[in-house]
Amino acid sequence: MEQSELARIKERIDREIRDRFPPDAIESVQVLGYSEDPQVEPGQLLARVVFSAPDGDLEERARVLEAMHDERREAFMELRKELNKFPVNVLLQFVAGTFPEPGEPHGPTIQLIGPRPGGPEGPGCDPGTAALTPVMARLGTEDLETLDTLITAGIATSRADAVRWTLARIRERPAYQQLRAHTRQIEDLKSQFLRVQ
Repeated sequence: MEQSELARIKERIDREIRDRFPPDAIESVQVLGYSEDPQVEPGQLLARVVFSAPDGDLEERARVLEAMHDERREAFMELRKELNKFPVNVLLQFVAGTFPEPGEPHGPTIQLIGPRPGGPEGPGCDPGTAALTPVMARLGTEDLETLDTLITAGIATSRADAVRWTLARIRERPAYQQLRAHTRQIEDLKSQFLRVQ
């Protein structure tokens, strides 16, 4: 996507957000792209809405966020639906008070997830992934760059998709089938050994 088009999309997102909430309630709106925030993958944007709240007091910040959500629940959902229409996948995050710097304790947030690329409408709905098990992994810079290269090349639509694609390529290798056969033999030997005792 060209920078001029990206800038127009970011402006539209900012406008959509500010049109739905009282100006004095919003401390800032940040629309961040890939490389501007570690949560953002290639082909995504993160719209972070920071509501005015006292810094430091997590309980008060949580109350402010909860009250705003209760009072303007419809605005939250309308905004999510509108952002689902954009040509780019937009993550939507609401924060009360200043968003912490990397490594600092994270305060209360609300994340409204949109449709997955190529999936049906609705928060996190994708029948094709219903049987998947979530796995958390800590990856270094080089590993993230590898996954992001697969996304940029159009091979995968997200980092999770890139990991699944990579694992599928490993399973296709003949050496993997031999490894699986040896693993089964080891499991059989273990069960025989345990039965003897």
